[in-house]
Amino acid sequence: MSDSKQDAYTRQTASSKPYYAAVQAQRRHANGGNILIIATVLALVVANIPGLNSMYFDFWNQPVRLQLGDFNVFSHGGVPMTLLEFINDTLMAIFFFSIGLEIKREILVGELSSFKQALLPIVGAIGGMISPVVLFWIFSRGTDYAGGAAIPMATDIAFTLGVLAMLGSRVPPALKVFLTTLAVVDDIGGIIVIAIFYSAHIELILLVYAVVLLGVLLLGSVLHIQSKIFYLGIGGVIWFLFLNSGIHPTIAGVLVAFCVPATPVFAPRKYIKAIRRAISNFNQDDEETLERRTILDKDQMNWLKEVESASDKVISPLQDLEDSLHPIVNNLIVPLFAFANAGIFLLDMNPVTIVEGISLAIICSLVIGKFIGILLFSWFTVKLHLAPMPDMCNWKMMAGLSMLGGIGFTVSLFIANLSFAGGGAVEADMLAHAKLGIVVGSVVAGLVGYVMLHYFLPKSVAD
Repeated sequence: MSDSKQDAYTRQTASSKPYYAAVQAQRRHANGGNILIIATVLALVVANIPGLNSMYFDFWNQPVRLQLGDFNVFSHGGVPMTLLEFINDTLMAIFFFSIGLEIKREILVGELSSFKQALLPIVGAIGGMISPVVLFWIFSRGTDYAGGAAIPMATDIAFTLGVLAMLGSRVPPALKVFLTTLAVVDDIGGIIVIAIFYSAHIELILLVYAVVLLGVLLLGSVLHIQSKIFYLGIGGVIWFLFLNSGIHPTIAGVLVAFCVPATPVFAPRKYIKAIRRAISNFNQDDEETLERRTILDKDQMNWLKEVESASDKVISPLQDLEDSLHPIVNNLIVPLFAFANAGIFLLDMNPVTIVEGISLAIICSLVIGKFIGILLFSWFTVKLHLAPMPDMCNWKMMAGLSMLGGIGFTVSLFIANLSFAGGGAVEADMLAHAKLGIVVGSVVAGLVGYVMLHYFLPKSVAD
């Protein structure tokens, strides 16, 4: 192969990596998005069936205990968590741990590793966070719900990628890359907001203990400790310390994820040599023996264990944990969170409240604010020649994608729970109407975005 052809091939291969990663991410999240939709609809139905709804709401108030003598692991200030708190503070910490792993990978080898590639979705995500917050503030000035301004800043990656999956291969690969990167940056913004604005009274000594243990994890990463039990075990202790220190425990999940090493024990070349050496031993056996389905002898077992051990050592703990957690997070934790939090009792609500108060503020912020913020900031970035337009895309496609950014479901619900966590009747009423605004706004943004992309995308399959 000539040097020019080799260079062209290298450029093509390199440029295809983010496309491949985006397609993989889309496939991974699409199924989770479908389950999420089912869980949300089911929660809304169950919450409004007389008789069954009381069982539904009471169920989430059951105490959760993991008792060791008098010590309950799932307790906050000595008080046992309810099942709803267990989902929101424990299981969602695993969700944010998974997000932290994804963010670290993206920074090291993904779209966020190249400033030039990442600039457009980063700026678009920033616009998609600022604009809805400003619009919500305009609606909520002087009201009791002004503290919920961060609710519409989120973009739900599972839902949005699920909608893109419905459009099939008509979606240009670069558009998938843009959305995936935008959603990751959006998650970073949400994490920062939770860390800064949703921390209670700080127990300094517990926080110091947590910081020391984070230092131990960082030291383990520097010393190339590869044991996942090491990071998960100490990470669990850090989660408990954060839970009782006043810092929201989901932040512990992100910080622990950043400590997980991304370097494998074996380089790929060493791995290939190891498995070739093990497989060569099989080649010494006659073909008839290898053809038979029989019990392996001791030597054959050892050779296969060498292959298994080498395979474990060529995948970094970060990638291994991320890959292992995605099915659990997407197919179990997030749908369970939706089922527990999306149940809204609608029968005593005045339908007019959908177009007033906090519900209207959230709907407009998600549908209009997100759309304007993502599209306008992206447009300025391209027009100022700071970043190029994604390949095979035009502004109509970008408009449709910007509308999809208004699907703020999971993290919006999470922030709504934090915003109105007082437990009083007023807070409960605002939380119910906030959830209604999130559901309606996300559905409207999803439907409008799908229709826009259906008409704006090319009719033929994208290459």
